[in-house]
Amino acid sequence: MSKLLLAAAFGLTASLWAGPAMAGQAGVQAPAPVPDPSGQPPAPPADPDRARPPAGTPGAPGQPPPADAPAPAPAGATLPPADSPPLVRFIQLTFPTQGDTSVIDARTYLYYIQTQVSRPSDGVWVPYTEKTEESLLDDFKRLWATNFLDDLSIEVVDDNYANGVVGKRIIFKMEEKPRVKIVDYTGSKKLDQSKIEEKLKEENLMIRLDSFLDPSQIRKIEAIVLSFMASKGYQYAEVTHQIKPLPGGPKLVHLTFDVTEGPKVRIEKIVFDGNKALSDGDLAGQMKHNKAAHWLSFITSRGTYQEAMFEEDADRLLAHYRNQGYITARVGQPEVRILNDEKDGETRNVELRIPITEGDRYRVGSFEFEGNKVVKTEGLRPLFKLTEGDYYNEDRVRKGISTARELYGTVGYWEFTGYPDLKPRNMPDPSKVNDPAAIEEAKKQPAIVDVTMKLQEGEQYFVNRIVFQGNTTTRDNVIRREIRLLENGVFNTEALKFSVRRINQLGYFKQIEEDSDVVKVEKTPGEKNKVDVTLKFEEQNRNQLTFGAGVSQYEGFFGQLAFQTSNFLGRGESATFSVLAGARVQNYQLAFSEPYLFDRPITAGIDLYKREIRYYYSYTQASTGGNIVTGFPVGNFSRMFFAYRLEESRVKDIDQNFLNPEVIARNPFLADALLINEGGKRTISQVTPSYIHNTIDNPIFPNVGKRFTMGIDVAGIGGNVNFLKPRGEVVFWRPVTRRTTLGMRAAYEYIRPYGSTVQLPIYERLFLGGEYSIRGYDIRSVGPRDIGTPENPGTFIVLGGNKSALFNAEYQFAIMSQVRVMGFFDAGQVQDVGTRMNWDDFVMSTGAEVRFFMPVLNVPFRLIYARNLNYEGIFDNNLRATKQNVFKFAVGSTF
Repeated sequence: MSKLLLAAAFGLTASLWAGPAMAGQAGVQAPAPVPDPSGQPPAPPADPDRARPPAGTPGAPGQPPPADAPAPAPAGATLPPADSPPLVRFIQLTFPTQGDTSVIDARTYLYYIQTQVSRPSDGVWVPYTEKTEESLLDDFKRLWATNFLDDLSIEVVDDNYANGVVGKRIIFKMEEKPRVKIVDYTGSKKLDQSKIEEKLKEENLMIRLDSFLDPSQIRKIEAIVLSFMASKGYQYAEVTHQIKPLPGGPKLVHLTFDVTEGPKVRIEKIVFDGNKALSDGDLAGQMKHNKAAHWLSFITSRGTYQEAMFEEDADRLLAHYRNQGYITARVGQPEVRILNDEKDGETRNVELRIPITEGDRYRVGSFEFEGNKVVKTEGLRPLFKLTEGDYYNEDRVRKGISTARELYGTVGYWEFTGYPDLKPRNMPDPSKVNDPAAIEEAKKQPAIVDVTMKLQEGEQYFVNRIVFQGNTTTRDNVIRREIRLLENGVFNTEALKFSVRRINQLGYFKQIEEDSDVVKVEKTPGEKNKVDVTLKFEEQNRNQLTFGAGVSQYEGFFGQLAFQTSNFLGRGESATFSVLAGARVQNYQLAFSEPYLFDRPITAGIDLYKREIRYYYSYTQASTGGNIVTGFPVGNFSRMFFAYRLEESRVKDIDQNFLNPEVIARNPFLADALLINEGGKRTISQVTPSYIHNTIDNPIFPNVGKRFTMGIDVAGIGGNVNFLKPRGEVVFWRPVTRRTTLGMRAAYEYIRPYGSTVQLPIYERLFLGGEYSIRGYDIRSVGPRDIGTPENPGTFIVLGGNKSALFNAEYQFAIMSQVRVMGFFDAGQVQDVGTRMNWDDFVMSTGAEVRFFMPVLNVPFRLIYARNLNYEGIFDNNLRATKQNVFKFAVGSTF
């Protein structure tokens, strides 16, 4: 019985070790499926010899008899031969601490029990031997490894047959682990349970309902909650847990994590100890997460002590020192000194003292390269901007490596890496660091560091396949024509970046980040020096179907039916059909544009329109005409366009303010501009060559890039109006932080008649104002006016000018992918012939805007608050004085 006693002793040990600690020590793998993450056990297999107890066996489904009760022999039961040795008669499962009721089906436990029992009905009699005891020990280990149990022991009692043959009844005494039915977090007002659960999901530590209670998992969760509280500044928080039994079944519990916040730690000031070369202010400015509080901290949360983020701050400090040449600088662990607690006890002010060891400032000695075979040293050296005698600057080294990586990437050396090996001359060789004489000799040397760039070029790679995924609407060839990589060609990493930028400019897909898993580069299985490039897309709706009615500043009350797409049938073609009838605007338009004519990068398009625009208190312009345009590339992101416009325009419904004889007398050109003496109609025939260079990454929510536009309208090739209208525009966007972007635009426009045209039609003259030029002012409200004289005030109607200048700036903050908040500043002016541009004459506004993209309508909506800075003498479209503070609603973007 020695091995059986060992099994019993092992069961006692498991009971004393409180379950989970012992589970890790059971070394036998159970031959059964592992329970799923919810804690549910696997279904028992249909094995009648092992998984199903004989009829009447205690432990089968139903109420089991007491553990020590002998099993009754069925009537007419077959008895073993009288001379049989001791036999294995029954296996019995009991749960004495649970009222002999199990949560898990007993057949599941029987699946893990491999010990054979006698089967009288089949005439099979299993002797109880030492092998039986070995099998029981294996059963014990398998059951324990399931992690279902808190306690387990095995007892063997005699349960003899009627003819006196010794029968052995094997009793498994088990206590199951509790199962969690409720999990909650209490005690903290600052604790957002959803954020805690999100963090636990990231760490794969979620406690699923109806899963087994695991003390080790509870300890890990407490550590995560403490870390979360510390990141919010609650360094003195405490986390405990309570386990309460629940009614409704055995081993069901309610798990509660109780969080005591303690005071929030706020950094009152930061002191650096040991710094001499760099000031405290300089060093404090390098820290990103741990900063001293200031008067706006109640809004920005600046000043919160984040212990877990100090390592990143220390790295930034070291990088700053190394950029100044202090390559041996060290940053120690911060000391937190308590200054005082606020009266309410919720805030604890501390002083953060950070030890600094600066060391010597090193100049560059030799600067060599090692490992480069593809690119010669003479080609690499200019990339690093460091020469002998300069102070060492690690930022220049990093930029040099980045530039070298781009250089190598263009010729297929995708795996290129490099790092600087620094050898200060005033430090001994590593093999002599314990030699006092060598140390003293090294100290006599000047603070010079020899730099060797250790390069690993890797192998040259070629493109095997380029695969697109997720483009359910856009056809492959539309994407492929933007790709600058060739299958079977050299894998050019810069060409891949270039391709991603071009695809983003299409606007057909959600923004693709170059370093995200959306762009996947993998080595081709079974091929040498080849890679597969996979681009995953998420289509954006580029079809805009609009019907209904509404009101806007530009159209007034209107009804509209329109269809517009920039990706017609997934072919990349643009098509527009629009019918709009409003109180102010009537517009009928049919347009089509093909960006790749004859499968070549040639743009061709046609636009036919008929529109009327009513300018309140001015006139109505009625135009009928069309445009034909063609374009072709002249460089990366650059295209030339040639357009021809033929348009017949009429001026009608002229307001009496314009027809006032005094106004006409003060403005001699006005009668001709209004076409009063020409039947109210003119025909314009013009050609427009233009050049556009555009690297802006996204047409809706730009983050980086620039756009240059130059063009000139030349009217007079036919028609009866002659003028020249040159114009130029510069736009650039650049990211400032991860979520903020700065954008600026400067534009200039000029128009002058020539030949037989003396005065321009008023609709060709220049105006500013509105949400697309100077926000806060009405459309066409900025420009030269009829101001009259002090004795005879004018009507203040806007007459327009012949030159305009415009400046816009936006600082955008991304709330989420489709929502941005921005501050803006707009300035512009329009002057007429004989008047120069003057900074004092600029009309300005500033304010804030919320812009959100509506995927269904495929257009950004804008809510604008504008504060007009110099609005005196400017009137709105109703000839009322412009207000200083205005709110506007618009669609689209300013630039």
